[in-house]
Amino acid sequence: QVQLVETGGGLVQAGGSLRLSCAASGRTLSNNAVAWFRQAPGQEREFVAGISQSGGLVNYKDSVKGRFAISRDNAKNAVYLQMNSLKPEDTAVYYCAARQGFGAPVAVYAYDTWGQGAQVTVSS
Repeated sequence: QVQLVETGGGLVQAGGSLRLSCAASGRTLSNNAVAWFRQAPGQEREFVAGISQSGGLVNYKDSVKGRFAISRDNAKNAVYLQMNSLKPEDTAVYYCAARQGFGAPVAVYAYDTWGQGAQVTVSS
């Protein structure tokens, strides 16, 4: 089974940028669709962005469209989330998740492999 590790979180001012990385080990990530989720304190985990196995299909939560971009490099066994124009409401723990089915659905239960999470804090 693939293991996932997120890096790149941190503290940034509103309007700033961060790039999260999700590195896979154990086996290739190229057979997996991958998504980023986030969870703020007291709230449910929510879908942020997803990318298909080949990278040809991507989808985003409405509130991050135009600000966030998901990408993958199968040669490096990694997936990325570029986050621009960050807002305080983007503050959360961000999780990388993988599944072997086609596409990247928004449901938490569709994913069977999760990273440990990376804290993103956006100050106003």
